[in-house]
Amino acid sequence: MLCGIDEAGRGPLAGPVCAAAVVLPADFPLDVLSDSKKLKPRQREEARVLIVDRAVAWGVAWASHTEIDEINILQASLLAMKRAFDCLLHPASYGWPERLETETPFGKPFVPAAPPGLTAVVDGLHVPALPIPCTPLVKADASVHEVMAASILAKTARDQLMEHYAGLYPAYGYERHKGYPTTEHRSLVLKHGPSPIQRVSFRVVR
Repeated sequence: MLCGIDEAGRGPLAGPVCAAAVVLPADFPLDVLSDSKKLKPRQREEARVLIVDRAVAWGVAWASHTEIDEINILQASLLAMKRAFDCLLHPASYGWPERLETETPFGKPFVPAAPPGLTAVVDGLHVPALPIPCTPLVKADASVHEVMAASILAKTARDQLMEHYAGLYPAYGYERHKGYPTTEHRSLVLKHGPSPIQRVSFRVVR
């Protein structure tokens, strides 16, 4: 049995990085899966609903903007991945929250317990510290279905959280750019100064 792990939000200037871990059943409808960046928002949402409903186990977790500043974005991404995998074993809560208003991990655990022989594939060059064998694979989000599912959960969760932050800090337009370094976002940061969720270790230039 394979666990796919991926993250969303390494590049933004603000907000947390989000990671997800997913184990799919043999009969999952794979045709709904793809690299999350290649799916339209409606397609991602439809896939997300199927994943959280039919996956054997899944977890979503975060590393905050302050953790990113303290330990760098790579280490924060690996930390979020470890937390997402931990949700499969010891979830903080169950199911997809009605509103993502915090950076608290959540997920669906293995029942009754993680199966023996479980391994993981992580998108990228590095792997988090997990208690199971874990293989890094570049562009795994385009070739491994479990990683595709993880990328979809991470992307949709982070987008929802950034839309919540848009309501808290409307001057920064997070609902439009989700914290990524667009021309608009950089201009707003330079105009208003750092927001409360700014990654201050990331340089902002015009």
